[in-house]
Amino acid sequence: MARRIAIDLGTTNVVVSIPKKGQILTEPSVVALEAANNKVVAIGEEAKKMLGRTPESIIASHPMRDGVIANYRITQAMIRHFINKAAGSIRFIKPDVMVSIPAGITSTERRAVIDAITQAGAKNAYLIKEPVAAALGAGIPINTPSGNMMIDIGGGTTEVAVIALGDIVSSSSVRVGGNKIDAAIASYIRKKHNLVVGEQTAEEIKIRIGTVMPLEKELSMEVSGCNAITGLPESVIVTSNDVMSSVREEVAIILNSVKSVLQNTPPELAADVMDKGIVMTGGTSQLRHFSTLMSKVTGVPCQLADDPLYCVARGTLVAVEKLDAFKRSILWSYK
Repeated sequence: MARRIAIDLGTTNVVVSIPKKGQILTEPSVVALEAANNKVVAIGEEAKKMLGRTPESIIASHPMRDGVIANYRITQAMIRHFINKAAGSIRFIKPDVMVSIPAGITSTERRAVIDAITQAGAKNAYLIKEPVAAALGAGIPINTPSGNMMIDIGGGTTEVAVIALGDIVSSSSVRVGGNKIDAAIASYIRKKHNLVVGEQTAEEIKIRIGTVMPLEKELSMEVSGCNAITGLPESVIVTSNDVMSSVREEVAIILNSVKSVLQNTPPELAADVMDKGIVMTGGTSQLRHFSTLMSKVTGVPCQLADDPLYCVARGTLVAVEKLDAFKRSILWSYK
């Protein structure tokens, strides 16, 4: 039985880890409910397969939106499901649970996360800011006086922060991430091709041919959906240049937040950032040439962390394993 559990509670995915074993499960943060009585039908991978395919009697949705809880009761049920998977549904000791949260979360949103964790069966609820967790997961020594800059682009939010002495010195949190980029792709395809596609198709387009800068060899793929005028099934060819054009606004918001943090960083730490460069984490940071564009716009070297999708999850696990060492970076609440 796990005494301590680390949960990366993302808008798109939930990653659960426990000390000595590491990551034990990664599942989409999707819940399917019966419309009549709100009874949970499926959680995780099984529920994601139902997105856009459910009859009227079942609703499949993300209970997390823009990095925070959109539906408290369903999020609580989802957290309980994952805690039970990690610690066993029959247990004599309640586990300590640490969850990563956006740095820009409000006190009300933070309280909702703490309540959801404790109501789901945790003994103590701990919260860690995502940029700090991302830095830990990327193997960056955050407790030194030297500054490090992180950009974590997740499903719901983009977290930009300069970290020194174990905590955030300058930061920005914008509610733009993979989900908004998927929606922008779907909207562009509808406008240009009169084709309506679902969020799973838009995500597939982003992964397979997505880019933020022109490619030497343009990529393309066939996309199927419904014609917006006739309502009949139809297929069109979508190119990487289409994706680049569709995500321009969202990428500009992320770039502006990075510039804002750099402008508000103390000169000594700015010198450290210039020397070490920026580290990018999160699933959406893997969009082709994102780090290259970041370097070009800011003038600061930028690189992608190893295995960027799981940096926050790894960092949350490191923090829960060494609670005392990271107390300054952690917000906690006792039940």
